[in-house]
Amino acid sequence: MSDMTMDDMIMVSVDDHAIEPPDLFIGRMPEQFRDDVPRVAKFANGDERWMVEGRAWAGVGSAAVAGRRREELGDEPSRYSEVRRGCWDVDARIDDMNANGTFMSVNFGALPGFAGEKFAVGKDKALMLALVRAYNDWHIEDWAGRYPDRLVANAILPLWDIDLAVAELERVNDRGVRVVSFPENPTAFGQPSIHWGHWDPLFSRIVDREMTVAIHIGTAGGLLPTPSMESPADVGITLLNIKIAEAVADLMFSPLLLKFPDLKIMMSEGCMGWVPFLRERANSEYRNHRYWTHADLGDLTPGDLLNRHFLFCFHEDDFGLSVRHQVGMDQIAWECDYPHADTTWPTSPERLWPSLQDFPREEINKITHLNALQFMRIEPFTRVDRKDATVGALRRQAAHVDVTPIPGGGLKPEKTNSVLSTADIYEMFQQGDARLGEPIGYIS
Repeated sequence: MSDMTMDDMIMVSVDDHAIEPPDLFIGRMPEQFRDDVPRVAKFANGDERWMVEGRAWAGVGSAAVAGRRREELGDEPSRYSEVRRGCWDVDARIDDMNANGTFMSVNFGALPGFAGEKFAVGKDKALMLALVRAYNDWHIEDWAGRYPDRLVANAILPLWDIDLAVAELERVNDRGVRVVSFPENPTAFGQPSIHWGHWDPLFSRIVDREMTVAIHIGTAGGLLPTPSMESPADVGITLLNIKIAEAVADLMFSPLLLKFPDLKIMMSEGCMGWVPFLRERANSEYRNHRYWTHADLGDLTPGDLLNRHFLFCFHEDDFGLSVRHQVGMDQIAWECDYPHADTTWPTSPERLWPSLQDFPREEINKITHLNALQFMRIEPFTRVDRKDATVGALRRQAAHVDVTPIPGGGLKPEKTNSVLSTADIYEMFQQGDARLGEPIGYIS
């Protein structure tokens, strides 16, 4: 039994999300792209979407449903007025973090994709490079930079050109960025795999500069991972977190981890209950099959590499916590996933505490913040006292924050009695794009 209370926890989330404000690109783009600056357009059906290269991209508030009643999480917001201000306003984000007792947070973007993969498939590569740099500058200056003791800067890269990617990595690292996103599978959008040396210059710089790689689920493109288009959407949502095991296995048997023994990879929103089995299976596969597959890890096993390189995170994974020593006590971190449907905001402490209240204090501290901070090589308590970073201390600063669920913004009654398949969801998005027509105005 721990001698801690729930309010004593210090909570660092290694996976949250930011929605880009409509003025993100104002003043950040080269003059040559003055007429190509992405803007948020309004459409007759009420949608607000970014216009990039003359076409409408996904809605500005995709999956940003924090603050709704649980019964109304079915439809994704399509305009700024349908999401909490903390999704895109950094001052309001800190208020929402305080209300949840979250001390620090790593944020992934929406417009460019979690790893910048949407920019990687843009047609005008000069424009896409300018967008990558503008996005990173916004994140460094106006998002994480506004609250450097609370938000961890997380950069994206121009993944279509290795030299440009290395240059951008060095540029943002020179500005203090310690975390950089990389996709689960770069071949999903036409780039080389991790197996043939193409990415070595990038990972070499990452290691030399003591940066951390963040790999988030959903960065390999495609629809939900379902056996068929007729599978209920529930199947894909259930499998979504476990799918990141594919990326872990691919990395374990790639040359990267042998070439770069100090490489640190944070697997975001993948949960962890599956990790002990993957380790066991990879070790037995290597033991039984390496003679004909010609895999050669030297004196190491796949499990050794898994132990050496990876940090896993969870938002709700009681089984993973129950086998935490098999996962690896130094390899577990908590996440909030604000503002997506899986988020435990604004009651994360209440949801987490019953799962670990009987753990020793040192284990609680590792899970809630120490592992994440050490993995990212961040020392947060130079300007902030530990006592001011606890759940109780932060919530005392948030007495003015209204976290009452807002009814009426989500699932429509006519959909409550139907089972949506993967094909239904795909058709909904396609119909949404088809009925947009031309913008009727702009908000940026």
